[in-house]
Amino acid sequence: MYDYIIVGAGSAGCVLASRLSENPDARVLLLEAGPPDSAEEIHIPAAINLLFKTTYDWDYQTVPQDRAGGRSVYWPRGRVLGGSSSINAMIYIRGSRYDYDTWRDEYGCEGWGYADVLPYFLRAESNSRGASAYHGGSGPLSVQDLKFKSALTGAFVAAAKACGQPANDDFNAATQDGVGYYQVTQKGGRRWSAADAYLHPVADRPNLTILTDTLATAVVIEGGRATGVRYLRRGVEEEAAAQSEVVVCCGAVGSPQLLMLSGVGPADHLHEHNIPVFVDSPGVGGNLSDHPVVTAMWSAPRSRALWEKAGPTSLARWQMTHSGPMTTNIAEAGGFSRTDPSLPAPDIQWHALPVPYLNGGLTDPASRALSLLIALVAVGSRGRVRLRSADPRHKPAIDPGYLSDGADLDPLVTAVGMAREFASARPLRRVLGAELAPGPDVRTDADLREWIRGSLGTIYHPVGTCAMGGDSRLAASKLTSVVDPELRVRGVTGLRVADASVMPTVPRGNTNAPVIAVAERAADLIAGRAPLAPMEPAEPFLAASA
Repeated sequence: MYDYIIVGAGSAGCVLASRLSENPDARVLLLEAGPPDSAEEIHIPAAINLLFKTTYDWDYQTVPQDRAGGRSVYWPRGRVLGGSSSINAMIYIRGSRYDYDTWRDEYGCEGWGYADVLPYFLRAESNSRGASAYHGGSGPLSVQDLKFKSALTGAFVAAAKACGQPANDDFNAATQDGVGYYQVTQKGGRRWSAADAYLHPVADRPNLTILTDTLATAVVIEGGRATGVRYLRRGVEEEAAAQSEVVVCCGAVGSPQLLMLSGVGPADHLHEHNIPVFVDSPGVGGNLSDHPVVTAMWSAPRSRALWEKAGPTSLARWQMTHSGPMTTNIAEAGGFSRTDPSLPAPDIQWHALPVPYLNGGLTDPASRALSLLIALVAVGSRGRVRLRSADPRHKPAIDPGYLSDGADLDPLVTAVGMAREFASARPLRRVLGAELAPGPDVRTDADLREWIRGSLGTIYHPVGTCAMGGDSRLAASKLTSVVDPELRVRGVTGLRVADASVMPTVPRGNTNAPVIAVAERAADLIAGRAPLAPMEPAEPFLAASA
């Protein structure tokens, strides 16, 4: 018998396992479907692409996207201790103040405005620049400046500034707008995942049990209460009991899948799979939101490519000193822009890579090129996750509904034009060769729309499928919420969800830092501690770029 069972040892699950087991009287069980994070390539920052489609990756594919050329899009998600924080590009971005205030004001999520969540970002963070109005200096999550920066990404920053983009050396401070280098979740040139930050330092606590290679098959619900979890381990189904709560932390794909397998979801859909319905919760699996991305790319024949620097000598250097080219996160630089100055917050995020980025990162990057990933971060389109089978070993059907909101297309068209302006500015013009994508034949807006539909992919930020809301149905948002603002699943006692799936909208930027903040706040809610007091930074927040 445990007090708490946490399903999923990704970013949120690692936080919760650490925080809840701080109480020596609380018995905590953490279940992870994947293996331990012991492989060297997990810890080498530059080895990201070596983790795709391996045992550490759920290796999802979306259903064919009607408005994106009928293509299925590859979705990597971490299946390992640390979850996606063990296979991601380590970029530390929180999102805009506007995102969190929208959760509070438009979705009724009291306690989740910017001032409410900022203390949790600070509690989690240990920034190498030190503590400040916007940053923590002593938390478990190490956030640092990159130790290695490529000349090509530096040229991108200079070119964007030459085109009028403001310089920004901290996208998590007073304003998001502008361009610069990203900070990363690394420690001394090594990936610093949520498992590194939260789980490994406490793994020997006697009140914490961690089971890897253990697939949760259902939450056990008796008399309207979650009483435990069934799981498969070494081919045998077992069951563990929870005296206080079950907390689902399986992410935007896995959490709705587990709830539906457990009888919590849209009744008509569960009936299709002969799953007994405990709670008819129409919102489960709906409201799926992701940041779509397209990649502009140019040859860079005169710049020695990153892959040319990443040979045995660089690997040995990393192994001995954790320095050199192998410390790059690949997506070294970028920033945020508005395609319309009247917008309340940025709608485009840039990721500059000193390598060719093809086929969702699966194609060997052995050529000289600069890739500029153009992500829409103010997204109107919504999709859903549905079961394909009542067998928990079967992957669910993922339909992100890319471009289903027609308003998502024009900002991408505009942003491709901006990218071409950057490439024409002197700092990039002197080092770049031919435009490889979209290519010289793609000139008109109509051409660009067709190209975007044919090449659009993901920047790996799915959220929203167990959405939080202040009421079960909010007329203003037309969102059927699955959890309340304390992350309790509606209709089931003793069951919460705490991960990216509870976000009613996707924050503007990479989602790992927001997931960790959600879990930090969830730990206080679950343990019955008073939430941290709201905090307004001493420095003013700038609503728009200067």
